[in-house]
Amino acid sequence: MIMPGQIKSRIVLFLILTVVSGLSGCRKAPVPKPRAYFRIDLPAKGYVVFSGMDDSLKLPLKFEYPKYGVISTNSGNPEQGWFNIEFPGYRASLHLTYKDVRGDLEELVEQTYTMNVKNHITKADAINEQVIIDPEKRIFGIFYDLKGNTATAVQFYVTDSAEHYLRGSLYFESEPNADSLAPVIDFFREDVVHLIETLEWKRK
Repeated sequence: MIMPGQIKSRIVLFLILTVVSGLSGCRKAPVPKPRAYFRIDLPAKGYVVFSGMDDSLKLPLKFEYPKYGVISTNSGNPEQGWFNIEFPGYRASLHLTYKDVRGDLEELVEQTYTMNVKNHITKADAINEQVIIDPEKRIFGIFYDLKGNTATAVQFYVTDSAEHYLRGSLYFESEPNADSLAPVIDFFREDVVHLIETLEWKRK
């Protein structure tokens, strides 16, 4: 025999179980969130002129490079025309090499392709080539966009086909990750394009 007090407590218990069951039934299945990356604050665009002259560099060219970059020969060999534009706040650097053309243009182009592009083909998802032609300024070459988790995402070489040759590679001092670096790569790609567009050869 069930006493009135027991009936009341059972009704309360039944109601509680019904509410809990209803709430759990309406609960949405957990959905994994997309991978997030740290926000990277990029500086305002601005450029300064490199006249081809530096404490350790005397090169027959001129161009504009980002004001947030630093010309450096610390890890290069200025006597061989090696120098960098360092971006210390972003662990990035544009490695540049200037060469005099001495009847060896074909060899220089092949060397650039082998060193800076061919070595990254296996890691790249795709390599886009853009031909550079500016007859008025005597600037001809190829701009390479490497897609995927490669150590370098931007490569180029330009020449006047007779005396001057300049090649460049944009590197990051971090593990290649195309997704997390995409905004930074796009940002510095614009700076590399600007350098090429403002490049001028000087008479030797």
